[in-house]
Amino acid sequence: MDDSGRPPWIGSAILVAMIYLAVSTGSAALAGTATSDRMRFFWRLSAFVVSGIVFAAHIAHEHFRLRHPARPAACHASVAAALGGFALAVAANVHDLGSASGYRPRMLIALLAWPLLTGVPAFVLALVIAAGLGMRRTRV
Repeated sequence: MDDSGRPPWIGSAILVAMIYLAVSTGSAALAGTATSDRMRFFWRLSAFVVSGIVFAAHIAHEHFRLRHPARPAACHASVAAALGGFALAVAANVHDLGSASGYRPRMLIALLAWPLLTGVPAFVLALVIAAGLGMRRTRV
């Protein structure tokens, strides 16, 4: 723990979540200004690729730098993904407030659904990756 009384991994999870938010909103803005379907597809795909790289880097940071075992590393990476999903849901709700059609109350479902839809698969994938890295470390 650091001097603030919170675990040191919380700061990196929040930072990674904000990177996820920046990547997704930036990619959406670029896709919105694209002049062709091919470029729109490229910008949307780039968000997935960059987010995947950030996800892998976060797992590597947890495993190699912080030396966390597989389960805590997966938990920390999935918390970052869930926070990113929640931040994106908040941004979508704020965007919907200013839309011409008016705010749709069903958008509130996204505040719970998006963190679950990002956090749960992220935990499973991060657990598999971190466990594989852990097995490799014990063999070498």
